[in-house]
Amino acid sequence: MDAEWLRKVCLSFPGTTEQIQWGCDLVFKVGGKMYAVTPLEPAPVCLSFKAAPEKFAELTERQDIIPAPYLARAQWVALQTRDAIGGEELAGLLRESYEMILTKLPKKMREGISSGKGAGLGTRGMTRQKSGQNQRAVKKMTGRRKSKARG
Repeated sequence: MDAEWLRKVCLSFPGTTEQIQWGCDLVFKVGGKMYAVTPLEPAPVCLSFKAAPEKFAELTERQDIIPAPYLARAQWVALQTRDAIGGEELAGLLRESYEMILTKLPKKMREGISSGKGAGLGTRGMTRQKSGQNQRAVKKMTGRRKSKARG
């Protein structure tokens, strides 16, 4: 799992937007509410996402998965290593996180997202533009991370 794989998975969910927040974290949102966060620079955790209560307990018993700092009370988990969960399982868990957030959005917003008439907040054109800007920022930051690791 790397930032590009994560972007591909999350942006495949209808209405998902992404933005760089808190300096160097890539945040995925639906309807303006976040459902996954990954740091683009070295950090103690490499990905955080919301989990159903029963999954939260199950996941946090596994090696390299902890309750997410600051978000554990809202049932978020954090991966300490990129290979803590296999790609297929992780994609499913991210989908579940997205759907949990989506179901809590107002009905009108959910309907707009499912019909493709909106991307949560803002218009599709704005989302694409921001997506392009974020993609450049992600590439710049991941490139910087690689060069820091070498030196």
